[in-house]
Amino acid sequence: MENPEPDLVPTRLAGLPSWLITQTAVRAGRLVADGLAAADARGYHFRLLATLDEFGPASQATLGRRSGIHVSDVVAALNELAERDFVTRNPDPADRRRNVVTITEAGRRQLRRLEKRLATVQDELLAPLSPAERAELTRLLARVLAHHTRPPA
Repeated sequence: MENPEPDLVPTRLAGLPSWLITQTAVRAGRLVADGLAAADARGYHFRLLATLDEFGPASQATLGRRSGIHVSDVVAALNELAERDFVTRNPDPADRRRNVVTITEAGRRQLRRLEKRLATVQDELLAPLSPAERAELTRLLARVLAHHTRPPA
Protein backbone atom coordinates (compact mmCIF):
# COMPACT_ATOMS: atom_id res chain seq x y z
CA MET A 1 0.00 0.00 0.00
CA GLU A 2 1.34 3.40 -0.95
CA ASN A 3 1.76 5.96 1.80
CA PRO A 4 0.37 9.23 0.50
CA GLU A 5 2.06 12.43 1.58
CA PRO A 6 -0.15 13.98 4.27
CA ASP A 7 -0.21 17.42 2.63
CA LEU A 8 -1.34 15.91 -0.69
CA VAL A 9 -4.30 13.87 0.60
CA PRO A 10 -7.69 15.24 -0.50
CA THR A 11 -9.61 16.83 2.37
CA ARG A 12 -12.66 14.64 1.86
CA LEU A 13 -10.40 11.57 2.23
CA ALA A 14 -8.33 12.85 5.15
CA GLY A 15 -11.54 13.61 7.07
CA LEU A 16 -12.85 10.03 6.93
CA PRO A 17 -12.40 8.08 10.17
CA SER A 18 -12.14 4.85 8.17
CA TRP A 19 -9.23 6.27 6.15
CA LEU A 20 -7.49 7.57 9.27
CA ILE A 21 -7.91 4.23 11.05
CA THR A 22 -6.58 2.33 8.04
CA GLN A 23 -3.53 4.58 7.63
CA THR A 24 -2.79 4.39 11.36
CA ALA A 25 -3.24 0.60 11.34
CA VAL A 26 -0.67 0.26 8.55
CA ARG A 27 1.88 2.23 10.54
CA ALA A 28 1.00 0.43 13.79
CA GLY A 29 1.42 -2.93 12.09
CA ARG A 30 4.89 -1.96 10.88
CA LEU A 31 5.93 -0.69 14.30
CA VAL A 32 4.68 -3.88 15.98
CA ALA A 33 6.32 -6.16 13.41
CA ASP A 34 9.64 -4.31 13.71
CA GLY A 35 9.49 -4.25 17.51
CA LEU A 36 8.78 -7.96 17.76
CA ALA A 37 11.32 -8.83 15.06
CA ALA A 38 13.99 -7.19 17.23
CA ALA A 39 13.15 -9.92 19.78
CA ASP A 40 13.16 -12.60 17.06
CA ALA A 41 9.39 -12.92 17.36
CA ARG A 42 6.21 -12.32 15.39
CA GLY A 43 2.77 -11.06 16.31
CA TYR A 44 1.37 -14.60 16.25
CA HIS A 45 3.93 -15.61 18.88
CA PHE A 46 2.78 -12.87 21.22
CA ARG A 47 -0.89 -13.62 20.62
CA LEU A 48 -0.48 -17.34 21.30
CA LEU A 49 1.71 -16.91 24.38
CA ALA A 50 -0.66 -14.28 25.81
CA THR A 51 -3.66 -16.54 25.16
CA LEU A 52 -2.01 -19.52 26.84
CA ASP A 53 -0.85 -17.43 29.79
CA GLU A 54 -4.29 -15.95 30.38
CA PHE A 55 -6.53 -18.95 29.66
CA GLY A 56 -4.25 -21.90 30.35
CA PRO A 57 -3.57 -25.03 28.28
CA ALA A 58 -5.73 -25.44 25.19
CA SER A 59 -6.09 -27.36 21.96
CA GLN A 60 -4.72 -25.83 18.78
CA ALA A 61 -8.26 -25.19 17.52
CA THR A 62 -9.22 -23.41 20.74
CA LEU A 63 -6.06 -21.31 20.56
CA GLY A 64 -6.97 -20.29 17.03
CA ARG A 65 -10.45 -19.17 18.08
CA ARG A 66 -9.26 -17.31 21.16
CA SER A 67 -6.36 -15.56 19.44
CA GLY A 68 -8.08 -14.89 16.10
CA ILE A 69 -5.45 -16.86 14.16
CA HIS A 70 -6.39 -19.35 11.42
CA VAL A 71 -5.69 -22.91 12.57
CA SER A 72 -3.12 -23.54 9.80
CA ASP A 73 -1.18 -20.47 10.96
CA VAL A 74 -1.54 -21.60 14.59
CA VAL A 75 0.25 -24.85 13.77
CA ALA A 76 3.17 -23.07 12.07
CA ALA A 77 3.57 -20.54 14.88
CA LEU A 78 3.33 -23.26 17.54
CA ASN A 79 6.06 -25.21 15.74
CA GLU A 80 8.30 -22.14 16.03
CA LEU A 81 7.42 -21.67 19.71
CA ALA A 82 7.93 -25.36 20.49
CA GLU A 83 11.37 -25.33 18.81
CA ARG A 84 12.36 -22.61 21.29
CA ASP A 85 10.81 -24.46 24.25
CA PHE A 86 8.24 -21.68 24.80
CA VAL A 87 5.35 -24.18 24.61
CA THR A 88 4.84 -27.91 24.93
CA ARG A 89 2.34 -30.03 23.02
CA ASN A 90 1.03 -33.25 24.51
CA PRO A 91 -1.75 -35.58 23.43
CA ASP A 92 -5.10 -34.71 25.00
CA PRO A 93 -5.96 -37.56 27.42
CA ALA A 94 -9.65 -37.19 26.49
CA ASP A 95 -8.99 -37.27 22.72
CA ARG A 96 -5.57 -38.54 21.67
CA ARG A 97 -6.10 -37.21 18.12
CA ARG A 98 -5.56 -33.66 19.29
CA ASN A 99 -2.81 -31.90 21.21
CA VAL A 100 -3.04 -29.75 24.30
CA VAL A 101 -0.63 -26.83 24.21
CA THR A 102 0.88 -25.43 27.41
CA ILE A 103 3.10 -22.39 27.92
CA THR A 104 6.44 -23.14 29.59
CA GLU A 105 8.34 -21.00 32.08
CA ALA A 106 10.65 -19.97 29.23
CA GLY A 107 7.52 -19.00 27.29
CA ARG A 108 6.35 -16.81 30.17
CA ARG A 109 9.74 -15.08 30.24
CA GLN A 110 9.50 -14.52 26.48
CA LEU A 111 5.98 -13.15 26.89
CA ARG A 112 7.25 -10.61 29.44
CA ARG A 113 10.05 -9.57 27.02
CA LEU A 114 7.52 -9.16 24.21
CA GLU A 115 5.18 -7.16 26.46
CA LYS A 116 8.03 -4.73 27.18
CA ARG A 117 8.75 -4.38 23.46
CA LEU A 118 5.07 -3.78 22.72
CA ALA A 119 4.87 -1.16 25.48
CA THR A 120 7.69 0.71 23.74
CA VAL A 121 5.86 0.37 20.42
CA GLN A 122 2.66 1.73 21.97
CA ASP A 123 4.59 4.72 23.30
CA GLU A 124 6.07 5.37 19.87
CA LEU A 125 2.74 4.99 18.08
CA LEU A 126 0.82 7.20 20.51
CA ALA A 127 3.60 9.73 21.17
CA PRO A 128 1.50 12.80 20.30
CA LEU A 129 -1.23 11.85 22.80
CA SER A 130 -1.40 12.46 26.54
CA PRO A 131 -2.04 9.49 28.87
CA ALA A 132 -5.70 10.54 29.15
CA GLU A 133 -6.04 10.81 25.36
CA ARG A 134 -4.44 7.38 24.96
CA ALA A 135 -6.94 5.87 27.38
CA GLU A 136 -9.82 7.59 25.60
CA LEU A 137 -8.65 6.44 22.16
CA THR A 138 -8.32 2.88 23.42
CA ARG A 139 -11.79 3.02 24.96
CA LEU A 140 -13.37 4.38 21.78
CA LEU A 141 -11.61 1.91 19.47
CA ALA A 142 -12.62 -0.98 21.74
CA ARG A 143 -16.22 0.22 21.61
CA VAL A 144 -16.25 0.45 17.81
CA LEU A 145 -14.62 -2.98 17.49
CA ALA A 146 -17.04 -4.57 19.97
CA HIS A 147 -19.98 -3.18 17.99
CA HIS A 148 -18.71 -4.77 14.77
CA THR A 149 -17.66 -8.11 16.25
CA ARG A 150 -20.58 -9.00 18.49
CA PRO A 151 -22.66 -11.98 17.45
CA PRO A 152 -25.89 -11.22 15.57
CA ALA A 153 -28.95 -10.88 17.76
